Amino acid sequence: MRFDTPIVDAHAHIAGKQACEVWLEAADLYGISAVYTQTRMSDAARVREVLGDRARFVAIPDYMAEDKKHAFTTGFLDAMTQWRDEFGAKMVKFWMAPRLRDFADDPEAAGLFTFDSDLRRSQMDHAAELGLVFMAHIADPDTWFKTKYADASKYGTKAQQYESLERAIEAYSPTPWLLAHMAGSPEDLDFLGGLLDRHQNVVVDTSATKWQVRELSKHDPAVFRAFCDRFSGRVLFGSDIVSTDEHLEQSEQSEPGSKRPNFGVQASSRAEAFDLYASRYWAMRKLMESDYDGESPIADPDLMLVDPESHDEMSAPRLRGHDLGRERLEVLYHGACEQSLDVWYGLA
Repeated sequence: MRFDTPIVDAHAHIAGKQACEVWLEAADLYGISAVYTQTRMSDAARVREVLGDRARFVAIPDYMAEDKKHAFTTGFLDAMTQWRDEFGAKMVKFWMAPRLRDFADDPEAAGLFTFDSDLRRSQMDHAAELGLVFMAHIADPDTWFKTKYADASKYGTKAQQYESLERAIEAYSPTPWLLAHMAGSPEDLDFLGGLLDRHQNVVVDTSATKWQVRELSKHDPAVFRAFCDRFSGRVLFGSDIVSTDEHLEQSEQSEPGSKRPNFGVQASSRAEAFDLYASRYWAMRKLMESDYDGESPIADPDLMLVDPESHDEMSAPRLRGHDLGRERLEVLYHGACEQSLDVWYGLA
């Protein structure tokens, strides 16, 4: 890469007692100076030991808990407090992806699906009392709403995902919000621009590299550059890399119907794990820094979802570089974080 500047990754999931070391190797290679990480609580002490001040923790529920009802409800309140008190977290993640409906079978879990519910309001109230700022994963790719989420009676439409979010942003204003994955709408920069215009306390990140590369590459580079200029300081670099020790070992295929991710399919050795993490930084930096126009190095099964006759699981989309230029890159890579996340964490 030709651009040399510190880069803050505003959105990653660094875990694994050995995998965090592999991630650090990739981070060093691609200039990542700090990371805001959604780490499993059981791995947080080790991640802090390896990364030191480069790791800035985000409060999350225990996604892998056996008692998920407790973990996502009252247990989440306790987790927020522990994350703040033991690991210095100043931000809390609300995971509101539509596929949460596939995991939460208990009728009482319906309160997890909307920011309007008493359950979510109690969690946001607690977070506000702790002085935490809010992160949210809202919506998912358009490709999923055409396929996985085609049943709108169960998942709602994509537009409906934002209705309770906007009410919550207004209700908790001026609390800052970080909306992950370009607020779930890299496909529609006009919609995203309207959201940012309506809510001055909102910033977004570019995480979910595979998704962002596919969709942002479809925009004319001049259009994306204009978007970055219009919302300068409100678009943060992020990768959504997930590091786990399961990437370092051979694993069997998941049982059919299993809801647990099969990380062994992504990587099964230290070398493969390094390539997995490095590829995300390579692709995102290529997208932002260059005028490269070619195939992404990241296989994208979403292509097969919408066009199975022309694609398979290893098909990759076009990566079209937007060549943002030094001034925009300085803001994207660290300036935007210095204006927002670093301030929230008392680091600026």
